[in-house]
Amino acid sequence: MSVVYLDCFAGISGDMVLGALIDAGGDRAVLDATVEALRLGDEVAIDVRREQRGHVGGTRVEVKTRGQTSRTVPQLRAALHEAQVPEDAKQNSLRALGLLARVESEIHGTDESNLHLHELGGADTLVDLLGSFWLLNHLGVERVYSSPLPAPRGRHGEMPLPAPASVRVLAGTGAVFEESDAGKELVTPTGAAILAATAVFERPAMTLRTIGYGLGARETPGNALAAWLGEEVPSQLGVTVIETNIDDMAPNLVAALVEDLMAAGALDVTVTPALMKKGRLGQVVSVMVDAQHVAILSEKLLRDSSSLGVRLNPVKRVLAGRRVQEVKTSIGVARVKIKELGGKAVDVAPEYEDCRKLARESGRALRDVMRIVAEEAREQLGLA
Repeated sequence: MSVVYLDCFAGISGDMVLGALIDAGGDRAVLDATVEALRLGDEVAIDVRREQRGHVGGTRVEVKTRGQTSRTVPQLRAALHEAQVPEDAKQNSLRALGLLARVESEIHGTDESNLHLHELGGADTLVDLLGSFWLLNHLGVERVYSSPLPAPRGRHGEMPLPAPASVRVLAGTGAVFEESDAGKELVTPTGAAILAATAVFERPAMTLRTIGYGLGARETPGNALAAWLGEEVPSQLGVTVIETNIDDMAPNLVAALVEDLMAAGALDVTVTPALMKKGRLGQVVSVMVDAQHVAILSEKLLRDSSSLGVRLNPVKRVLAGRRVQEVKTSIGVARVKIKELGGKAVDVAPEYEDCRKLARESGRALRDVMRIVAEEAREQLGLA
């Protein structure tokens, strides 16, 4: 699954999102198509250029408006509804606009039908929203993740920090705020709405394809938004490891216990030799289980072993993709387990039982059969 992780170390705004996505490989022509689809050619000009913010180089996108056509929320929605653009980009833009409208309506006590979003009511907001979501579509991004957001304290002029509209837009989304001493608005309402409409506020396990930096308007060093683009590595949360120490069970009984735990739903069971108190030799039995099997397998481990207690340790694990496929080799057909990262095969492992059967039938050594199957499978999968 293609994902983007937005690292908001210096905040986020609509133009920073546009710049970061273009810097990460997005097509600049998408912005021109956005202006055309919204019929804003007479009002908007877009400037895309390379700049530096201290040691950070990236793409600066400036959406310049000629004149200031004030639009009500219904007019903004109508412009998005009429735009001939990818449906997911349109729906995400409408969702973000709805969040902005609701918050501004609450702050100012004005019905949405009569609401003007002040500086957010112009063509630049429409371009920021639709352009961002269209670029995400163009890049094939299926999920958006976000880092914690900087939240300065105090006031900037007459405006309390963080900006009330930005905070309210993000309320209930799971956004994480971290204290900042910047003394300036770092998360704009438009940037907040883009996150609120699509983002999950956590850092994913991912393989990195490229990274882009979108520069903000202020020429402060480091004033940039990073967009990490890549493939999500599947992970499973909520895994628990049940452990216990055993020093008074016969080895064959421990082996049977392992088999029974696996049959009862354990994800994995390992037995590690250990030196117990008073120099006795023993084993540490570790059982990895998902959430629904914790109670069942804890009880089974206590009931079927000599243990008087178990330890429960919540852990996270990251899984590579895997699938089993039959391959035709020069010595016969065998199954191989294919490991995948980012949807691409990266390694293969022959299935033991299939190779064992081929070894008996061909009279070859098992190690030679496993080597031949692995080599020919890798060649067929383009891994040689």
